[in-house]
Amino acid sequence: MSTAAVSTPGNAMRRARVIVLIARLALAAVFVYAAIAKLRQPWQLFTMTIDSYQMHLPVSVVNLLAQTLPWFELALGVALFIGWKLRWFASAAAVLLATFFSVMLRAYYLGLTIDCGCFGPGEHLGVKTLLRDGSLFAFSAALAWAAFRMRRREMAAQS
Repeated sequence: MSTAAVSTPGNAMRRARVIVLIARLALAAVFVYAAIAKLRQPWQLFTMTIDSYQMHLPVSVVNLLAQTLPWFELALGVALFIGWKLRWFASAAAVLLATFFSVMLRAYYLGLTIDCGCFGPGEHLGVKTLLRDGSLFAFSAALAWAAFRMRRREMAAQS
């Protein structure tokens, strides 16, 4: 029997680390791309996109979101890229994507014909964008779960 075919806890942990690395880099790329796409446009354009979701938020809140959300996405993407506090930043990504997905579902349910605003202007909210954002949410939740699980295993191995 080949030694390569033998599965050991160390091999499993290395494979898990590689999978988590690839997942966090992919999610980081999505957040950085989304942020840059929004930051290249005047923030007032993103304000109109947020307002088109008809969530009845005060103008000051909509303006604050339009001015800060792209920067938060960029910071989140960078944190995911470097892997710092992965459990917490992957969880933050999952919460943010769950929020985006919920708002998009509500808008779709209401029959709003708007741009989703995910990657800047020009992308119509529809089934395709819902599937993509729902998948990104599931992906980020799985990454957060894996990061917590991997940390728990590392702590157990140290004991």
